Amino acid sequence: MRRLLTAIALLGFLAWPVLASAQDLVLKRVLLSSGGLGYFEYEAAVDGDSKLKLTVPLDQVDDVLKSLVVYDDKGNVGGLSLPGREPLRQLFKDLPFDQAALDTPAALLNALKGAEISVGGSRAMTGRIVSVEESNVLDGDGKMTAKHTRVTLLTGQGLQQFVLEEAENLQFTDPALRDKVGQALLALQSNRAKDARTLDLSIRGDGKRNVRVAYIVAVPVWKASYRLTLPPDAGTPRSGLQGWATIENLSGRDWKDVELTLVSGRPVAFHQALYEAYYAHRPEMPIEVAGRLTPSMDRGAVAMAAPPPPPAPAAPAQRYGEQAPKAAIALPRLAAGADQLEATEAVTQVSFKFPKPVSVANGRTLSIPFLDREVAGQRIALYQPETAARHPLAAVRLTNDSDSSLPPGIVTIYQRSRGGDVTYVGDAQLSGVPVGQTRLLPYALDDKITIEQDAARTEQVANGTIADGVLRYGRLQRQTITYRIRGPSRDTRDLIVTQTRLPGWTLVKPDPKGVEVSEGKYRLLFKLAGGEQTQVFDVVQEQTQQQVLRLVDGPVDQIKVLASAQEFDGKTREALTKILQLQQAVADAQRQLGQVEARQQQIAQDQARVRENLASVPANSDLQRRYLGMLDQQENEIQGLAKQRADSQKAVDSARDALRAYVAKLGQG
Repeated sequence: MRRLLTAIALLGFLAWPVLASAQDLVLKRVLLSSGGLGYFEYEAAVDGDSKLKLTVPLDQVDDVLKSLVVYDDKGNVGGLSLPGREPLRQLFKDLPFDQAALDTPAALLNALKGAEISVGGSRAMTGRIVSVEESNVLDGDGKMTAKHTRVTLLTGQGLQQFVLEEAENLQFTDPALRDKVGQALLALQSNRAKDARTLDLSIRGDGKRNVRVAYIVAVPVWKASYRLTLPPDAGTPRSGLQGWATIENLSGRDWKDVELTLVSGRPVAFHQALYEAYYAHRPEMPIEVAGRLTPSMDRGAVAMAAPPPPPAPAAPAQRYGEQAPKAAIALPRLAAGADQLEATEAVTQVSFKFPKPVSVANGRTLSIPFLDREVAGQRIALYQPETAARHPLAAVRLTNDSDSSLPPGIVTIYQRSRGGDVTYVGDAQLSGVPVGQTRLLPYALDDKITIEQDAARTEQVANGTIADGVLRYGRLQRQTITYRIRGPSRDTRDLIVTQTRLPGWTLVKPDPKGVEVSEGKYRLLFKLAGGEQTQVFDVVQEQTQQQVLRLVDGPVDQIKVLASAQEFDGKTREALTKILQLQQAVADAQRQLGQVEARQQQIAQDQARVRENLASVPANSDLQRRYLGMLDQQENEIQGLAKQRADSQKAVDSARDALRAYVAKLGQG
């Protein structure tokens, strides 16, 4: 059986193509981005035309096909080739047998019934396969001891059989069939690493030279974390900041002595399934309609107004742990990173390059310092009502006065006592800090400060002018938030209060100069004196809404309120008072007219009733004569009311004309 398997394997080897000599690329440079992308650069020494081999994980092939770039000063790129995404499936689709047929010799022969084979050995024969049957070999007790595969061939001498396990050698007589079996065996061998693909890159050029090949693929995001050590004296303006980078090598291969660079930024990145086979969809059309066309993805603050003059420039940044100025309290000595990284600031990102080669085995995690510096840090209290309603947070106002940005990350904050002891005081979140910008880092609750707040809103008339028969006036709305703050018993404290900024409103108290705005909130600085005294601060925002009132037909009650508004000048109030008088005259005339019209309507109703009664009483009766007398009396009154109505209507029109004329001349100089 072993000899048979060897023979079948040799059938495939005869058909395997000879591979051109290829060189392996060596990983030299790795650049990791906080955006979750990795730049991998390989090198190879070549001479003339060459083929470079690069094996990458299957899930990275799309990104490699999208981003692969070749650097060759003396050559050109010939092209890139690699197996299809499902090479075995495609290969066996065109073969006369499936992949399972290569599991055993019997399965292969059974799948190729009718093929001609030549059997060597003591019972040599040549013929076409008719059947392949397995049988059990039993001992004297009826127990199975082995299995035999009996193969029946149609030969020139008729049907002949042989036992497959006893055959010395066997081969297919058809060279084309032998070639197909060999191709299938070769594909099985090359596809053993089903989760990886080997890319063949053709390089064309003359002479010896170094070629670099690079690509961008998805990698775990590298994480920055910081250690901030506060000095014993809260008045000391600088603190030690050390940044550590945590990286994972999940690339599928070891990083051995690579040049490592960490980049913090947010590049725009896309993924496209270039390694998938796509086919254009064509609608299926019935025969009877052939020919018919069928068209078918704390962050900083900005100043409200011109800030007060800046303080004196900070001392030049120094690496944390160096000798501090004699005038300042010596900062606690934190073990600095063994290597000083080179920071490079670009337009959209900052990079940190390690000065020495780095090695990280595949599947391992590395945490290493990438930043050591002193930063400007002022201790403050930060009041965020949505976080804690009665107490502010202890925070550090950190200013990046160095020459490179700080990547985002978690900050662990320590404080050194005057006796030298170190205490953990809290954690904070640091968003990316460009050069020159400031971030607030709240890290603990400051229960030595208690805050109560009250809110009130008022509304009043602001100003007004009359023109073209219209009063245009402003209505001033004012919101006042009163903070009652009891400070610490001994220490003074700078308190920053975050107050919601009302859209369209203006901050009038405190002075907007020096006030910052961050994500729709004001940052208001108040100075707290020690001694547990309660201090009161007001934050006032105002908004003026412009309104329009037509004076000819405006509501009397509204005009009456506005006529007494002391915010208007005397001339405007006098005009509004006169308008009220003219409106009153119109109202009096309308009331008289209404009374006349009401009497006319009442008489009309009475006459209808009398006429109805007349129809039901005897002629020439006393009752009839009474009803007729009533009608005569009402007719006389109707004539008098008609004249009264005409006079009342004239009075109304005259009063209205007087009102319109007066309003029309207002605002005309």
